[in-house]
Amino acid sequence: MHTGHGKLGESEVSGILKGMRVVEGSAFVAVPLAGMTLAQMGAEVIRFDRIGGGLDAGRWPLAPSGQSLFWAGLNKGKKSVAVDLGCPEGQDLITRLVTAPGEDAGLFLTNLRVRGWLDYETLRQHRADLIMVTLTGDRQGRPAVDYTVNPALGIPDMTGPEGWPEPVAHALPAWDVAAGHMVVSSLLAAERARFRRGLGQDVELSLKDVAAATIGHLGLIGDAVVNKTERGKSGNALYGAYGQDFLCACGRRVMVIGLTQRQWRGLVKATGTATAMAGLAAQSGRDLMDEGVRWELRHEITAILRPWFAARAVAEFAADFDAAGLTWSVFRTVREALAEDPDLSADNPMFQWLDQPGLGRFPVPAHPAVFSEQDRQDPQPAPRLGAHTEEVLGDVLGLADAEIARLFDTGVVQGPTDAACPVA
Repeated sequence: MHTGHGKLGESEVSGILKGMRVVEGSAFVAVPLAGMTLAQMGAEVIRFDRIGGGLDAGRWPLAPSGQSLFWAGLNKGKKSVAVDLGCPEGQDLITRLVTAPGEDAGLFLTNLRVRGWLDYETLRQHRADLIMVTLTGDRQGRPAVDYTVNPALGIPDMTGPEGWPEPVAHALPAWDVAAGHMVVSSLLAAERARFRRGLGQDVELSLKDVAAATIGHLGLIGDAVVNKTERGKSGNALYGAYGQDFLCACGRRVMVIGLTQRQWRGLVKATGTATAMAGLAAQSGRDLMDEGVRWELRHEITAILRPWFAARAVAEFAADFDAAGLTWSVFRTVREALAEDPDLSADNPMFQWLDQPGLGRFPVPAHPAVFSEQDRQDPQPAPRLGAHTEEVLGDVLGLADAEIARLFDTGVVQGPTDAACPVA
């Protein structure tokens, strides 16, 4: 039996959105990322899951314990409530949580909309000024993920080694990340409108529309319409200008960029290839100060630069490149980056080393933005599944201790569990 409940502590909560309460019902990447972003800016984000954990409770990568590093990463700083979502009483609790009173409450993020009880039309009957942001797969409401949106819009056909005949998927879920931040901006825009006009809002966007809009903004749609040549693969080359990877004498690989005129001049000067580049310009009759020309002559430029890098170890030119302000980088694995790059260490104030039982000790990032008039909120670990069920029932919904105990005893709700979810 569970009895008694404490107040939702505010001592650990800071940030520019302090006082805002957001309820999240989600899975996958985009909406959990949105809720986590709001939490890292100080909002109280209450995530609800079904008892036993949601769809991504055990998603890879996993810690040696079998607990999900994915779940832990996307649910930092949130409060967790575990409820039997299949029973009417559990559904009523979530309805009351989403529509609870308060000027800074009534904000709901989801990609798991359920018609009949967890949709805007039903929920707004309990709170007229409800703001609900729903992310769907596509605009018809069909399911989609990054790995289906990318092929649908042609991105894998321009990704991979030059001349490679097969499409190449991308390891980074770029559209999920973009969509997650659009969920955040959409919620804040709707909340501002409510503050000014007192109106609720049903906001809908789809993962595929986010991707389609982005490739439109980047000129890829216009390119496919007005130009006859299909854009193909270009390996690691920087499309439309000059940027290329090179293997060095030490066996390490670097990426160098000559996108702007300043970057190009610096690269040519640092590698001592001005005479050879002038010869290429004279032979071709082209001006290498034009970034488009550098793209068209990229193979010839690379042939000039390749011997220079092949004859030198990275350590021989790294300091000179940095002193000259060149835009360049060494290729690393994540493990190598953790060992070598101070931006992925506690030297970067965005990161703090956290001990997370069941997961281990490693650097955890806070929100990347720095606000001049607001302290950055320290990164917080993700909660255990159901860790805040009792507190939320008491402090947000105002239930009496006896009623809370009954809900636990009858299995409508659940407290902290060691199931495949992270622990705080």
